[in-house]
Formats: sequence, structure tokens, C-alpha cells
Amino acid sequence: MDLSALTPYVRKAMDHTAPAGWHLRERVLFDYELLYVKEGRVLVTVRDRAYEGVPGDLFLFKPREPHSLRVGTESPFRQPHIHFDLYERPDSPDVKISFKPEHEMTAQEHEWFREDVLSAPPFMVPNHIRPVGKSAVEALVFAMIDEYERKLPYYETNLKGLFVQLWTLLLRELHWQERPHVLSNWETLQAVKLLMSRSLDRELTVDELAAAANMSKYYFIRAFKSAFGAPPIKYHLTMRIEKAKELIQFTSMPVTEIAARLGFPSIHAFSRAFRHAEGVAPTYYRGKKGE
Repeated sequence: MDLSALTPYVRKAMDHTAPAGWHLRERVLFDYELLYVKEGRVLVTVRDRAYEGVPGDLFLFKPREPHSLRVGTESPFRQPHIHFDLYERPDSPDVKISFKPEHEMTAQEHEWFREDVLSAPPFMVPNHIRPVGKSAVEALVFAMIDEYERKLPYYETNLKGLFVQLWTLLLRELHWQERPHVLSNWETLQAVKLLMSRSLDRELTVDELAAAANMSKYYFIRAFKSAFGAPPIKYHLTMRIEKAKELIQFTSMPVTEIAARLGFPSIHAFSRAFRHAEGVAPTYYRGKKGE
């Protein structure tokens, strides 16, 4: 899945309450459906696997994936949900919401199946998600439903934007859930990152940063890289190089002075680090305002 090429099409967004004892027989969808459990409990079966849905849970149903729902007899089940294509196609407005198993579909309906890009790397999104930040997820789901139902001018554009926000939030949830050592230390890691941003005038050591995080050196390196995608010293050097680019582009400060201000021992050490990071000499960015 190419996130930069995402062109979501929201087919339906609605808030529905099913009565106690309600049953949705097994079906397959042409598109994706994201279902949020607002109230009540539900037994969800996807292929041959059963899940119990409780308030705050999310379920993702994928194209051609058999699934069914059954609500218990104790209470109703409130299920705001969204049907969507990740990539809009010319026939997106024509595709219906399916309530059939695949063997009951017509030849025309078989042509409506979307490609499932969420069941293989790099984005293997599970059917059942229990988000930590459920209040943020819920707010976006209901914002999408409100936008869909009101249909104000340019609502389609706003729906796409809201969907991208929701999808980003969902992918982040999955990212953190796969890295519990990051999630449990998130505030500490953010504090260390802030320390880095306030220390662009000098080199930092791993020992110094690990001590600030109150972690062992090796645990800190692992947690930081998982959180931010790079080892801490490389990340800090990148921050210093980005600051250097800003000063070169938007001030008349001599490059030698910039190198000294950012804690490099010499202009040669600065130029070497800059060229290694950017592939060009520092002076390449002089006079390139706004580029």
C-alpha cells in the first residue's frame, strides 16, 4: 500500500443501533468496512475465527472476507461504521454494499471486488483492534458520519481528509502496539527528544541521553530507534544538519560561524558530516530560499 497515493472514497458512514439478538448472516464485501463498537457487545466471526467486541473496539472487514455478526440478547448494539475504498476508482460511485455470500453474487457484482492491500506486508492490518487512544478514534469516526450525513458543500473533500486522519491514527496505534517498550516509555523518549532539540550547539553522547532517560544504554538505543526510526546519535546529528540548512538558506551567517554555532570542531568536520548526510556541500543551500 502506497500511503502517498492514498485516494480514499467513503461509500457510506452511518451510526446504527442493532437490537438485542440481532444477527448479520455471513457475507463478503466488495470494499472495506471499519466498524466501531460504541455500546453493547457483539460476537464477530471472520472466516473461522471468533472475536468478542466490547465498547472501544474496532473491526476491519476486508474485500472477499467472509464474516458475520451476532448480538447477545441482553442489550442493543450500537455500531457506527464506514464503508470505503482506499484508492478511488472510476466505478467507486457504482459499487454497492454487499449483504451476500460470494456464491450468490452475479458476474457484474464479482467485478466490484477491490484488491485487498491490507493482508500483506508492509501493512498487515488485523481484523480486530483494541486502540489505546479510543477517544480520538471515536471522535474521528463520528466526525466522518456527521460530515457524510450533512453533505455540506465540498463534503467529499473533507471526508477524504478526515479519513486520512483516522487511517493515520489507526496505523500509529498498530505501530505502538507492536512496540510496547516504546509505548510504555513514550513520555520519557519525547523528553529526551526535546533535550536533543535544545542541544543543537554540541555533540551528545549515548551515555548522557540514556542517563537522562533513566534507562540502560542498550535498552535506550533500542527504544529510541523503534520510536523515531534512527539511533539517537544519528537522529541528533540529523537535527543539527537540518538546523544548519536553515541557517545557510535563510541567514547571511558565514558557514564557518554556523559550523561553530552547531558545535562542530572545525569547518572540515562540519563539511564532511554535511556532505555525508545531504550528498552535497553546505554551500549548495546558500541562496536557495524557498526551494
